[in-house]
Amino acid sequence: MKSRKSMFLIVFLFSLSIFAQKKQLWAKSFLNEKAPELVVEEWISSEPDIKGKFILIDFWATWCGPCIRAIPELNAFHEKFKEDLVVIGISDESKEKINNFKKVKIDYYSAIDTNETLKNIYEVQGIPHCVLIDPDGIVRWEGFPTLKGEELTEKVISEIIAKYK
Repeated sequence: MKSRKSMFLIVFLFSLSIFAQKKQLWAKSFLNEKAPELVVEEWISSEPDIKGKFILIDFWATWCGPCIRAIPELNAFHEKFKEDLVVIGISDESKEKINNFKKVKIDYYSAIDTNETLKNIYEVQGIPHCVLIDPDGIVRWEGFPTLKGEELTEKVISEIIAKYK
């Protein structure tokens, strides 16, 4: 009886450790799969040329603190990787709301999707949610960009670009 309890405890703890190692995702996973078609309602910025580029999509909102804190880093990615990467912020808020947003300057491409078409396809439940797509249209990174231990960093982007260019 004691060995059965011990075995159960070992299996239980092992299961917990596997669960704890799984990356938390607040959206449907498309990792290593073909990304859904990029659909936006309207471009706030000019429309980017995405042909042959990596695409970093950031689902965000003006009221979202973590989204706002991520903007300077997204600006830095936009600048550092401009030859290979297009950064696109997509919000489901109105054009007026985005145009009146002044807390932080957004240097990358911006679009609205008030119908939440792309957000629903990705089944985004929590923002910010980022998706990094390679030039062949395959999702190579996804998730909450500042999730401890799973951050989207310059190093992560560099490695993905080097591997899938």
